[in-house]
Amino acid sequence: MKTAGQLLLEVRRRHGVSQERLARRASTTQSAISRIERDRISPSVETLRELLYLLGEDLTLEAEERDFGIDRTLIAERFKASPSERVEYGLAMAEQLIAISPNVRSEAI
Repeated sequence: MKTAGQLLLEVRRRHGVSQERLARRASTTQSAISRIERDRISPSVETLRELLYLLGEDLTLEAEERDFGIDRTLIAERFKASPSERVEYGLAMAEQLIAISPNVRSEAI
């Protein structure tokens, strides 16, 4: 994932625009553009959107659902069981985990 500075630098170079020229278009200083590109300061989303717009590009943000590696179909299937069946299943799982755990002390012989 790119930082705001990396993104701005990449887009500015792709369009062949100098920091000074972008600064003039944005009514700011060349040093301000440089600080953003070197990640010395973090611009607001609105500022980054404006700078990219001045370079002829649009900033798009999106969110994606994170995959936690959980099979939701198994969860839905588990909820079809009665509460007592779910407890019984949970206890059986706990016993299996305890049995295979390397930290469980075996009974003294």
